Amino acid sequence: MPGRDHPRVVVAGAGSVGCFVGGALAHGGADVRFLCRERIAAMILEHGLRVTDLEGLDARIAPADLKVSTDPAILSDADIVLVTVKSGATAEMGALIAAHAPAAAKVVSLQNGVSNAAVLREAAPGRDVRAGVIAYNVLNAGEGRFHRGVAGDILIEAGDGDLAQRIATATLVMRESSDIRAVQWGKLLINLNNALNALSGVTLLEEFSNREWRALLADEIAEALRALKLEGIKPRSPLPLPIGLAPHVMRLPTPIYRIIARPGLRIDPEARSSMWEDLEQGRKTEIAELQETVVALCEKHGLPAPVNKRVAALIRECEEKGGGSPKLAPSDVRAGLRTTSQKT
Repeated sequence: MPGRDHPRVVVAGAGSVGCFVGGALAHGGADVRFLCRERIAAMILEHGLRVTDLEGLDARIAPADLKVSTDPAILSDADIVLVTVKSGATAEMGALIAAHAPAAAKVVSLQNGVSNAAVLREAAPGRDVRAGVIAYNVLNAGEGRFHRGVAGDILIEAGDGDLAQRIATATLVMRESSDIRAVQWGKLLINLNNALNALSGVTLLEEFSNREWRALLADEIAEALRALKLEGIKPRSPLPLPIGLAPHVMRLPTPIYRIIARPGLRIDPEARSSMWEDLEQGRKTEIAELQETVVALCEKHGLPAPVNKRVAALIRECEEKGGGSPKLAPSDVRAGLRTTSQKT
């Protein structure tokens, strides 16, 4: 930016993903500010910010070196805004960006789902809004530590100015994509596992080592792929494995699966899904942006989606009851499918 060596980045809605991304950027020398809720602001101002990952990253930013605020006025001198709020808060954040951020600021949605960039464009008309995809999950480990438990990069919708190159640092890889919608759908299909992991209550590594859990994910993805074909969308996997092969590979016996899927199986032993964390913390999940989006697309094309519908219903039930993960077995999910089939 004119007059600056580095663009000024504001992470808008810094939760688990936002704190990790912002912390990794700050560790790499970027000029970063954090707009977050009081709970997160208080935690990182007390403990500082620590970002760790499965590849050995362990970076600490002292409280005195953090620029943190709960006031949206912190957006006022942003060159780039990275939106990391939960999808349900996207319109609200878009309105804050419209009210406080400079008109020339670039806005990047680093959120789950496929519709958040459109919501931001509607809430902040005339802004340069880019969709983005983060191909990994982040766990809030407490006391200011945010841990990336799965390998992957960040992809940003291509456009003027090579935005990814301007943001990226040595500790945070970013690339641009000319077909971000296909990448978003590919990530959404992989993210269908978020709910299964939340229902299981086990780590991602333990879950993916269980053929029955993988078979449920395979069924969810297969339902979605049938609808996407009719929609004319060819999803692109964020992992080395082509998304069209994913259902077949996931149903394989575990020893064979591990051999074939090894390039995309870089999972930290402590990693869990963000939806598991949401249930444990009593927060609303993003099930509407995941399984319920697939169900809606299938219904649009007159296709059944029993597995996605069953998983979504179980997550909604957990949200209503509270109490964290129900720690179900795959057979519990399957039993519900059989019951529904018998009733109809």
